[in-house]
Amino acid sequence: MSRPQAFDQNETASSLEESLGRAFARIAPPMQLVEVALKDTVDARAQVIGELGDHILSSGGKRLRPALVLLAAELVGYTGPRRIELAAALELLHTATLVHDDVVDLAGHRRGRPSANAIWGNRRAVLAGDFFYARASSMLIADGNLEIVESYSRTIGLLAEGELLQLERSFDVDITETHYYDVIERKSAALLSACCEIGCLLGEVTRTERNRICEYGRQLGIAFQLKDDCLDYDAELEVMGKQPFADLREGKITLPLILTLKRCRTAERDHVSSVLKSASRLADEHGGSAPAGAAELEFGPISELIATYRGLEDTQRRAEEHVAKALEAIAPFPDGPAKEALSASAKFSVLRDR
Repeated sequence: MSRPQAFDQNETASSLEESLGRAFARIAPPMQLVEVALKDTVDARAQVIGELGDHILSSGGKRLRPALVLLAAELVGYTGPRRIELAAALELLHTATLVHDDVVDLAGHRRGRPSANAIWGNRRAVLAGDFFYARASSMLIADGNLEIVESYSRTIGLLAEGELLQLERSFDVDITETHYYDVIERKSAALLSACCEIGCLLGEVTRTERNRICEYGRQLGIAFQLKDDCLDYDAELEVMGKQPFADLREGKITLPLILTLKRCRTAERDHVSSVLKSASRLADEHGGSAPAGAAELEFGPISELIATYRGLEDTQRRAEEHVAKALEAIAPFPDGPAKEALSASAKFSVLRDR
């Protein structure tokens, strides 16, 4: 499969990971300050908030969102102290969404470790997530930039709407590509776009430049989610931090399967529908997610169908096309370390294996 022209044909996941490592090493000092700010924000009288916050924040996340804030700010010439608190606030918002998503999905693991709700229960996890939302909001309001507050509040609404849109079509084999993209635009792309927008608002930026940086984040978010949806069919708990077919057991019909259902024979489509009906019933019985290893859930044949009808290959191709659009969006900005790091981040997002 040929890649878009934006990719150097000699670039590999390992070479891009090395480039990304160098880029993140360069911004390590401000990222360390972000870590300090994050730890300060989870300090609260309720002991569970500190414990839960430490558990999630130490779980090995990539810290992509705060890095995007720092890099977008640097891209437009700002390297001052305001970016630290704002980067921490965006990571805290992301943390809140993870906590709430795991409750909604009844997820037992997050990044290879027990999820917060699995340890502390749903009620405490939801309330802790609310606390993180509140702290992130306070940090953004304290910055005093109304455009930043507007971007943040708009993003929270989009994140919630995306989750609700996804729940509307759980286990539904008739889901369309349009609905799927509506979901990931909100659940995945909106936050990355907001990180880039908030970062660039710290500098002297024109409306056109702001739109370009936002578009970079949006395209990166779509590409990142498409790749995640591919990896769900090859996931191992030790690598991805979740069981394989976790999305299917939660009723999430993603692009690899949507493409397959459009291409397969009627009998094959009926088989997929039958398996998903069983998964839906088991999910209802178990409170939201069908248990891994249930005898009725023949996900292996579904995975084979996706391979036969190029579901993964074509989803990967689309992910790379979105990366090409992300790189096109920031192409007019002057070359430099920040632009190089943003380019490497976008390319690595679709060539990674975890």
